[in-house]
Amino acid sequence: MLEGNQAAVFAERQKGTLPGELGIEWEVVANGRASGRFTVARRHMAPNGFMHAASVVALVDSACGYACVASLPDGASGFTTIEIKTNYLGTAKEGEVVRCEARLVHGGRMTQVWDAEAINETTGKTIALFRCTQMVLWPR
Repeated sequence: MLEGNQAAVFAERQKGTLPGELGIEWEVVANGRASGRFTVARRHMAPNGFMHAASVVALVDSACGYACVASLPDGASGFTTIEIKTNYLGTAKEGEVVRCEARLVHGGRMTQVWDAEAINETTGKTIALFRCTQMVLWPR
């Protein structure tokens, strides 16, 4: 388990990967929680003019995954995602800010379950509700 806010560590690690390319910024990555955001730009949009669902999933799944790493039991070597579910309730336009709050619901020896909410910070409306299950990996 990592101690304290690891946001800067994960911001550095994501450079050159999908979360970095999407401009996701982290406020908190810590044991049991994470929060971050991005400002909607053309790169987040689908060809139909609406924000792409995958942009939202990248935000909430990254928040849960980063916080999962920060919350791993001592001796665990990592995790892998075994299930995700997203309910979409809204969207955001270019220039608006989408923020995410993720929290640990279950932190066991073999699995973690995370809930996250994506909110259009500009309008205050919920964009998506997300839940994922992570399988904790152990050295062989």
